[in-house]
Amino acid sequence: MPRTDGRQRVNRRRVLASASAALGGAVAGCSDLMGAGGGGTPTESKGSYEACIVPSGCVSFEEVPETWMVYNGGWADMAFALGQRDGFLTAGNMIPGFFFEPFGLDVPPQDELTAFANWDAGGWDKEVFYELDPDVILMDPNYLHGTGWDDDWDEDDTEEIAENVAPLFGNNCRRRRKFHDYKLYSLYGAFEKLATLFQERERYEAFATLHDEVQSEIQSRLPPESERPEVGLVNGGSEPAKGKFYPLHTQGEGYEMKPYRDLDVASAFPAEMEEQGTTDYEGLLDVDPEIILVHWGIGTTGDTSSFSASAFREQYVDPMATDSVGSELTAVQERNVYPGPYGEQGPIVNLLQTEMLAQQLYPDEFGEFDPERFPEVPAENQLFDRQRVRDIVDGV
Repeated sequence: MPRTDGRQRVNRRRVLASASAALGGAVAGCSDLMGAGGGGTPTESKGSYEACIVPSGCVSFEEVPETWMVYNGGWADMAFALGQRDGFLTAGNMIPGFFFEPFGLDVPPQDELTAFANWDAGGWDKEVFYELDPDVILMDPNYLHGTGWDDDWDEDDTEEIAENVAPLFGNNCRRRRKFHDYKLYSLYGAFEKLATLFQERERYEAFATLHDEVQSEIQSRLPPESERPEVGLVNGGSEPAKGKFYPLHTQGEGYEMKPYRDLDVASAFPAEMEEQGTTDYEGLLDVDPEIILVHWGIGTTGDTSSFSASAFREQYVDPMATDSVGSELTAVQERNVYPGPYGEQGPIVNLLQTEMLAQQLYPDEFGEFDPERFPEVPAENQLFDRQRVRDIVDGV
């Protein structure tokens, strides 16, 4: 509901380029939206600046936002990378905190964050938006009303939040959804847009340089394409104890599949198996992939303070090994069933997970992945300097 307590206002840190831009309905005049740049430059008259992204449109800020909330943890990771940890209010789908420990970032567990999406109760909690009162909401506006998750929330509700609470700035770039018929940004494409919003170009460029160095290092050490394994990627929602698996394609759109794409991981599953949605042990054995990866597996077991290798084995590996058909799988027999990258990731976590995947697929080249120690990695197997990441975040 609109504010009735005297707090209704146009946020002091922004002026919307147009009301329709808040919902992505009109992006004409936003000169940077179709370009590759960060978007907008400060004006001379007021010192204000403009940040643009599809589908949110262009938003003008009088000063850099101090507080922000997100739904997808990838956007939180991007903001952390830009030195904005202190302004973090809450997230709806946060990356487990242990991913940030190697970089000295303290991220509270999900259950300590104020929830603004309660799916047991039916959907989005509008009052939480008002209660938290952020300066900006790092969310694709269409994510609120376009998913169909909340039957009682429509485009008017999204417009209300954009007008009465804070502008929405984001893009559903984790993966393409049914409502997403517009530009889907790469991780670093979205990261660059956010760098403009927070006026943190130097931090963005420092991460982009580090990312390029890691990618070049990996590519220089990958074996010839003919010697690379095809991977059976199954979603973390798979239930081996019930013989139910959800095959995925390793080259799918969005930042959640970025580590697989960057390592040129070929999918073992034929397109028809992925399209049918589910398969069983017999279906897996027909393909018999050399390696099975559980997408999201590194963050879907145990609690958010640590990865539990024993919980992963109990949930995914042991049921395969004890099933009469599953036990015949090559990946099971050779102990090549691994927890794959967590789908939510920004520039910080992506570096860590790309290194992790390289070790899982090519232990002779990159060092063996040790699930008992993750996220700790022996110094000789690290593809990037953790302190360098921390220095960028700290602005050193």
